[in-house]
Amino acid sequence: MRYNAQVEYHESMNPNEASTVNPQERNDHLAATLRTLRNERGWSLDRAARETGVSKAMLGQIERGESSPTVATLWKIATGFATSLSTFLEPVPPAAEGGHLFRSADALRTQPGNGGMLVAPLFPYEARFGFEVFELTLPPGYERLSEAHEPGVTESVLVVRGTMEVLVEESWIALGEGEAVRFPADRPHGYRNPSAEPAVFHNLIHYARTPDPTRSI
Repeated sequence: MRYNAQVEYHESMNPNEASTVNPQERNDHLAATLRTLRNERGWSLDRAARETGVSKAMLGQIERGESSPTVATLWKIATGFATSLSTFLEPVPPAAEGGHLFRSADALRTQPGNGGMLVAPLFPYEARFGFEVFELTLPPGYERLSEAHEPGVTESVLVVRGTMEVLVEESWIALGEGEAVRFPADRPHGYRNPSAEPAVFHNLIHYARTPDPTRSI
């Protein structure tokens, strides 16, 4: 089951069938981005492993394009490098003349690392705006506990379809369609879907400081 931009579910659709994102291109972008960030800082793989909490072996596999990490792993890497999550998902898309930018969740939705949750980076991070926006889909029974992100990060969650719960300050808050919550994400938090239907929500992640001043994403 999955959700599309018209808020419909399709029983037999593979999570990546409607996506135009090439998995190999996505892995190549991730590999190049991680390698570039590490080289800019002059970090060895050992140092990167210490800073991110991700093993040296895993980081090496990612840099060689041999691994498709889960969102949880990508968040650890992003936090360790003090950069945004979307930095590792895709480059910043060019805006059309006049500055507007149209994005389709159907064309972007993927399942990083086969972790169950579907991710569509609607608006990747740009330093001039200070935030990124995702469409996220939680399958029935899914739960993800997230470690604290870098200091000052906040998340704004708006439920588009279904029901879900968000862990804030060690308490689960139930949200239905059209309901929203904003919370500090520089402390442990989480998301879960206890229902029998997928839950779809938009997540705006705001960074209090520029995650990486040497990059536009």
